[in-house]
Amino acid sequence: MQLEGLSVDEIAPSASEYRHLRALVGWSNDLDEQSMIGSLANSLYHVTLRNNNQLVGMARVVGDGYMYFYIQDVVVHPDWQRCGIGHLLMGRVEDFLKQAARPGATVGLLAAKGKEGFYRDYGYLERNGSELGLGMCRFVK
Repeated sequence: MQLEGLSVDEIAPSASEYRHLRALVGWSNDLDEQSMIGSLANSLYHVTLRNNNQLVGMARVVGDGYMYFYIQDVVVHPDWQRCGIGHLLMGRVEDFLKQAARPGATVGLLAAKGKEGFYRDYGYLERNGSELGLGMCRFVK
């Protein structure tokens, strides 16, 4: 699939879009809608990609905005995986972090099992993990 024609926005998806995209990739949707709305609203940064107004990918950053940043929900619709969308999302996330994270800050994430190599390309370091994949972090210098 071509990335041409996709729209990129720095806004949160709706809670129903978020729930749907998570379900498509097999992630838990145990939270109630109000919790999802609150979580999305309290994120530091969002990036979404849409094809004809349909959400095909998203990523967000949570944290305190000063010392700790956490990359959350880098997720791509299964029909759009392996098309470069994950890298496009991470590029936007990294651009945000370059502006927001000061020296001494910590950027963390938990990679889905088998996705650790994707984050290694962005300078994240592996830590010992278990069935959910390896935790990784990068210290901003």
